[in-house]
Amino acid sequence: MIPVRRDVGALSFEVAVQPRSSKAAVEGARGSALSVRLTSPPVDGAANKQCVEVLAKAFRIPKSTVEIVSGASSRRKRIRIDCADPSALESQLVSLIEKTS
Repeated sequence: MIPVRRDVGALSFEVAVQPRSSKAAVEGARGSALSVRLTSPPVDGAANKQCVEVLAKAFRIPKSTVEIVSGASSRRKRIRIDCADPSALESQLVSLIEKTS
């Protein structure tokens, strides 16, 4: 299980991205981060934008609730997802990791 931080109305965790992959998808846990493959190159924020889109689709939430809070120019990023119930989102994260692993 990857470590998560619960805040009031939000959940945050680490993501390890792999740009320029053959497909865009959540790949499961890699160490202490959620592994996300992206087809976009890491140029002009394209990979960051696609990372937000892939995570929003995986969690079935609006893109506007997903934010990269640190690591915008790195392969390792901290993601914050605004939500009413962080524990429910954490359960979704666990299910997503189990499904992809």
